[in-house]
Amino acid sequence: MAEPQDSVLPIRRGIRTDIRDRRRNAARAFTVVNRRLDQIERRSGNLQAAVDGESLLGRYAAAEVEERVDAIETRPAALGKAH
Repeated sequence: MAEPQDSVLPIRRGIRTDIRDRRRNAARAFTVVNRRLDQIERRSGNLQAAVDGESLLGRYAAAEVEERVDAIETRPAALGKAH
């Protein structure tokens, strides 16, 4: 019959190997997840920049429309004062 020490050491080696393999797999999985999160953050930043740009462009367009409306409103008043 085998001594208890003789059967414990192979079991411990197997457990250590299993733990090491699981750590490697977890590290690989986290690497993939981190890469995907980086991509999502870049896309989110790009979308935010686009929205901010469109918002800024919209403000400029609205300001230009406002200036045109003001110009249209002041012309009749100026013509009325001239006559």
